[in-house]
Amino acid sequence: MTIHKEGYTILLATVAVLLAINLISWFYLFSGNQTANWLILGISFVLFLLVLQFFRKPRRTTPVNDKHVICPADGTVVTIEEVFEGEYFKAQRRQVSIFMSPLNVHINFHPVTGTVRYVKYYPGKYLVAWHPKSSTENERTSVVVQAKNGVEILLRQIAGAMARRIVWYVKEGQAVEQGHEFGFIKFGSRVDVYLPLDAEVKVKIGDKTRGGVTVLADLA
Repeated sequence: MTIHKEGYTILLATVAVLLAINLISWFYLFSGNQTANWLILGISFVLFLLVLQFFRKPRRTTPVNDKHVICPADGTVVTIEEVFEGEYFKAQRRQVSIFMSPLNVHINFHPVTGTVRYVKYYPGKYLVAWHPKSSTENERTSVVVQAKNGVEILLRQIAGAMARRIVWYVKEGQAVEQGHEFGFIKFGSRVDVYLPLDAEVKVKIGDKTRGGVTVLADLA
């Protein structure tokens, strides 16, 4: 277990702010009130641990298989349905949505090995991640990867009510590998996966997923 690079700046800023708060508390606001000072110190320590765990980077071993679509994120499966995908495919697709709470690992992983065919970022709102309109109205990034067998899969990183930064590490034409990182979403979010209708979904509503490990679906 290590700390993800996306957390370095935020962790340093968190330490600086908490240190300042505690110094002001000890020497100005509550000087002489040991109970209050120790309480603030304890709360500061808990807050730092919460931010630290958010940026944890676990070691994962991906079961690489060209027939598998691997889950792109840790979280809970909240949607499995047939929908019209109007941004890229402009056709019916099987949508699987994974909700990521602030306690989940927030690294996003490539579900298949292949080539990136499309990348587009959209600024937007910050509706709660499980809101039906968050997929089309929230801040989001869409990434389409074409697998080795020619099948294209769309991944959509969606900001939630707490998320204020979506990061992606890919560009069009780039070769990518199953299980490798493709992005990061900070502080609560959701990832939608759009599959062909003939893909065999291997998860169900309410399942807990591990990004880069859990098999989301099998390709026909």
